[in-house]
Amino acid sequence: MAKDNSTQSIGKTMSIMAWVCIMGILTLLFSDILSRQKNPNRSPKTTREQGINEVKLVRNKYHHYVVTGKINDQTVTFMVDTGATTVAIPVTVAKRLGLQPGLVGYAQTANGTVETRETRLDSLQIGTIKLYDIRANITYGMQGNEILLGMSALKHVEFIHRNGELTLRQY
Repeated sequence: MAKDNSTQSIGKTMSIMAWVCIMGILTLLFSDILSRQKNPNRSPKTTREQGINEVKLVRNKYHHYVVTGKINDQTVTFMVDTGATTVAIPVTVAKRLGLQPGLVGYAQTANGTVETRETRLDSLQIGTIKLYDIRANITYGMQGNEILLGMSALKHVEFIHRNGELTLRQY
């Protein structure tokens, strides 16, 4: 009889472990799917022909252009924002990147006036497009890990919006 209870106990434990593994795998799978919906441009389509670098971005399910890129050779996530004057970086991301805060300023955002600190980016890269010495702001009160890719960077590229796709070109 004791052997029978022991077998049942092992069977229950194995069943529970199998369900935990299945739930873990499903969680990883769905978190990856959600991540791709938010940033469908983790590896953007890029080309370089005749000295022209071109990157094609598709919009996410919220109709934003989010793309993985680099600042000073460190991986970051950008959200293209043609309404932002400069590249706007949350304080937590700026600290991770080792950016030095400069002069204090203030910016008008959809959430009101926020304090900023000027900084310079040695390099900013999206696909084959690489920009140097870009003006940016460390933005206090900005939540999340996305960097707003504003006009201080975008003015160096041509951008074309057509049929839910944004093409950036660097000549």
